[in-house]
Formats: sequence, structure tokens, C-alpha cells
Amino acid sequence: MPIPSAAYSLKLLVRMEHRPGTLGRLTTTVGELRGNIRSLGGFEVTGDAVTDEIVVDCEDVAHQQRIIDAVGALDGVELLNAEDRTFAMHKAGKIQVTTRAPLRDVDDLSMAYTPGVARICLEIADQPSKLHDLTIKHNTVAIVSDGTAVLGLGNIGPGAALPVMEGKAALFKTFADVDAFPICLDTTDPDEIVETVIRIAPVFGGINLEDIAAPACFEIEERLQAALDIPIFHDDQHGTAVVVLAALENACLLVDKKLEDLRIVIAGAGAAGVAISKILQSVGATDIVATDRTGVVHAGRDDLNVAKQWLAEHTNPRGQSGALADALVDADVFIGVSGPNIVKTDEIALMGPRPIVFAMANPDPEILPEDVHNEGAVIATGRSDYPNQINNVLAFPGIFRGALDARATSITEGMKVAAARAIAATVSPQERAEGRIIPTVFDPRVATAVATAVMAAAAADGVVRQA
Repeated sequence: MPIPSAAYSLKLLVRMEHRPGTLGRLTTTVGELRGNIRSLGGFEVTGDAVTDEIVVDCEDVAHQQRIIDAVGALDGVELLNAEDRTFAMHKAGKIQVTTRAPLRDVDDLSMAYTPGVARICLEIADQPSKLHDLTIKHNTVAIVSDGTAVLGLGNIGPGAALPVMEGKAALFKTFADVDAFPICLDTTDPDEIVETVIRIAPVFGGINLEDIAAPACFEIEERLQAALDIPIFHDDQHGTAVVVLAALENACLLVDKKLEDLRIVIAGAGAAGVAISKILQSVGATDIVATDRTGVVHAGRDDLNVAKQWLAEHTNPRGQSGALADALVDADVFIGVSGPNIVKTDEIALMGPRPIVFAMANPDPEILPEDVHNEGAVIATGRSDYPNQINNVLAFPGIFRGALDARATSITEGMKVAAARAIAATVSPQERAEGRIIPTVFDPRVATAVATAVMAAAAADGVVRQA
């Protein structure tokens, strides 16, 4: 059953008769409908009426409407307004551009713009490396999407993808003070995407590819890495992989298993599944089996795209076939990056002792934590309303902060592993528990720790730009 969430919260403005029991009937009605009252505003009493603002978390849009209808039908209560708080937050967009340079008088203007700015232009023309010192390039990331793989919504187009990219920009700024800007492209042609990014690259110190469907995302990232000397990072691949590795290393400590001994099943053979496989292999995992809608990915199948062909060639060492349920028998780890409700309780029960279950599909996981009855299981999801949220925001702000500060020309596998281990290390041995294998996204230590580790790894891997 869905859980009431701020994502579907309502702000209700009501005028009530000023007599005992009216507020109680309202709150009881909301509670009986499974609405969760988050807050009550300040009461304004005028004569025989009380005006109040009530915030209610709901389960979905239909649930919102049921609560609106029920409150509006109460005797002695007049519903003045009902506002969806998520839509209100997005009105006119979530980000804006501000100036760092004061423009208070003619002197400021003569330095920030003409004639003084000409000196800066000539300095960059003479010494191109000064572009990183004297412009926004030193701290600016482009968030580039074609809208073909947005959240769990699929191919909804660049315009509909923009709210996600705005949100990403807000996360960059909030967690790592990186200035990021959404670039939603009205094309799905890899050639056009690559060409466009190359042409806008002089402005940006890094490129965050976002919500681009596989297999095109692999080609686009690879070609941009070859063409540009700034970090290119497809977050759906590598951000997810980094946080999974962090969570898995801490989970292994809890269940007293070694990563290199694990039998790992990954549901989802797209961008995230491939990247997770690669990063886990880079730190010693050897027994990984990936599955898609058809079943286990193996070399005998003739329906594999480029990404799945890589998985067929580099995973599944025991040559398994069959369905996801078959792969889960005696497995130590399930990692879901696919879709909702694809795993049943009795299938998790077939896993080995103290299994690790990362059901990360959003907003609805492959299996709900309350449906995992395997004793001693360590469970994580991609949701904020359960413990152990595996969320990319733990990774990408700090990774780009470190890459920008190091003036890295690329993001290496070593930098990703360093980021994962920095995330894991923010959970101390004393804090580590089944409900805490990963820090919360609001842990202020995370981005700084990740940035520091990434800078050191960039230097060790020799990808630091020379001035």
C-alpha cells in the first residue's frame, strides 16, 4: 500500500465554525482517509469563524482528491483553497541566475562590462587556460538531457524533462555550491547531441549527462570523453553505481561477507545495470548475473543490444539462464534498477542467508521492504521514506566539486571508487546497522568527503589539468 508523502501533499485553507469539535472532526476525517497531517498553521479568529491552513501528505493524486472532497463536505467547514504543494514549488521554475559582481555605480559597470571587460577577453585570448580562472567555467556544469529516459517515466521529451534537470541544478548548488544549468535538447540523434555539447562546452567546466536512454547514452558519453578535455559524467550510470558500491561495502561488513565472494543478481540491463557491474568488478566482484524483461542475460541470446552484449560477455560466469526468480536462488545480493513489483516475497526467500536487497526502482521499488521476510536481510531502496535511501545526490555533487577543484580533464574509474568509499566511510562502525548502511542525503559531511577523495584520486590517476 502506498505511503503518504510530501510529494503528494496538499495545503488546505479552511474556514471553520468557531465551536468545540469542529477541528477534531476535520482531523479525524483526514486521518480516517489515511491522510497524514504534517502541520497546522496559525489560527485566525474572526467573529464566529476560525481560518486555518493545514498541510496533509497524501498517497497519490486520487487520494488528494478524496481528501479534498471529504473536507469540503464537512458541516461547519468551508474549504477556501486546496493547493498541491509540489506544483506550487515548481511554479515559474526552481532555479534562477544571480550576479556575483556588484553593479552599484558607473565604476562597477566599467569593470564588469565595457570598457574593462575587454582586458579580460584579451587575457583569455592570449592565455586560453585563464578561461578557468576568469569566467564561470571554473564552477559551472551543464546538465544535458534529451528526455528519453526520465526517472521511471520513460521517453517524455525534453520539455517534460526540464523540471528534473532544474531539480538537479538545485541539488548541485545546495549540496556542493556548483552552478549547474539545465540543457534539454530537442533531438534524440546521438550525432546531434554530441555536436551540440561540443559547441557549448567552452562555457562549462563539466558535463552531466542525464536521463538519456541506453544504448545511446554509452555512445554519447564515450564520444564526448574523446572530444573534450573536461569531465563527462552520465549520472544514471555512474552516480548510481558509486552509491550502490558504497552501500554494498557497508552491507557486507554487517552480514560478514566479502564482496569478492558474493553472488550478485542485477535486475535491469540498461545504463545503471552496466555501470554497476563495471564498478563492482573493478573492486573484485566476480559472480554477477544481469537480467532484463526476457530473463537472464547470457551469451546464447540473439536479442541483445550493445549494452546487453557487453553484459553477456563480461558477466554470468556460471552460464546461467532462465528467469529472474531462477537467478535469485542462493544469491547473496539483489540489486534492482528496473521497475516496480517484479520480485515476490517467496523469491527473496530463496536467496542465501542474510541477503542484501537493494530494490531501487523509483517511485515504486521492485519489492517493498515490508514484503521482504528473509530473516537478517539488509534492505535499501531509492525512496526517502524508507531507511537506506540509495540516491545519486550522495555522489554527483561531491564528484563534480572535486573534479572542478582539481581541474580534472576526465572522471576516472579510480575517482568513482574513491567517491564510493568516501560515502561509505561517513557511516562510522558505531553507527553502522541494518537501517543505516548509507548516510542520509542531508549529511553535510558527504559532499566534502567525496570532493576531497575525488581530488586525490584525480591527481593519482594523472588527469589534473596543468595550468
